[in-house]
Amino acid sequence: MAGSSRDILPMFAHDLGRLTGGDPAMLDLPQIGLAVSGGPDSLALLLLAHAAFPKAISVATVDHRLRPEAADEAAFVARLCAERGIPHIILTPKEPITGNLQSAAREVRYRLLNDWADRQGLRWIATAHHADDQLETLLMRIARGSGIAGLSAIRESNGRIIRPLLGFTKAQLVEVCAEAGVTPCDDPSNANVDFDRVQIRNWLKSAPPLLNATRISRTVTALRQSHEALEWLAARLEPERIVATENRGATLDPAGLPPEIVRRLLIRTLQIQDPQITPRGDTIDRALETLKAGGKLTIGDLVCTGGSLWHVEPAPPRGGNH
Repeated sequence: MAGSSRDILPMFAHDLGRLTGGDPAMLDLPQIGLAVSGGPDSLALLLLAHAAFPKAISVATVDHRLRPEAADEAAFVARLCAERGIPHIILTPKEPITGNLQSAAREVRYRLLNDWADRQGLRWIATAHHADDQLETLLMRIARGSGIAGLSAIRESNGRIIRPLLGFTKAQLVEVCAEAGVTPCDDPSNANVDFDRVQIRNWLKSAPPLLNATRISRTVTALRQSHEALEWLAARLEPERIVATENRGATLDPAGLPPEIVRRLLIRTLQIQDPQITPRGDTIDRALETLKAGGKLTIGDLVCTGGSLWHVEPAPPRGGNH
């Protein structure tokens, strides 16, 4: 690869190697699944990964069947992979995607990719999130009033999902494609101002250069480390502050603790009772205010009661005898 791509490749290879364990011998067999849509970001991921670890990769393109052009885009990626001898598959959902299209499509996409990785015995799935995505995500979450966990934005790794492009900007990835003579596909949804991310992206085009996508990664790293430190402290306090009760419930002792630690311990108490519960930030805010005042509220199928100790227990069966 020439020009700027030649400079990017060693950094990319280092980051990808680090995220996959740092053992080059592990990358002599197909172990990394690449999610490639045909846009400039994922095509750059494909080109860089093929240049860095050509034996290690297999590629999947998800056609959500939401746009008629998507089939042609998937076929375009298939041709690029065939030219380079890279295994490729097109994944499609069995049922139509409905509801909130962005979130539903994301859920379906990751389910299809994980099922594919399981079938192929792939250890990792690499996605093409980059530094500009990180900045956009941070600003979106600030706008939504997210706490420290939300402001940690996009993680480099989450289970088998890895994101080796977070240190690179969109402009760098576009240049990788240009230097390889590959023309990316254009997804019209990237210009749809009904989506929050597109609104943020359009605003950033006129924002001052102080909002730098590369520099913002240091802020995100600091926020993530703060989040992890608070989680570590909450885990240390959990055995002494959260106690199981005889009625299949639990009590939380919030006395003398900083509010952020109480927040995290309350979430842990709820999830001990119901591992599937994922209360939103505004729900936890309301719960904290109510419980501090000695009140009672229901979250999911759990009843929470305040006082010197906070009690969390399963709600009585609806319509049953209790």
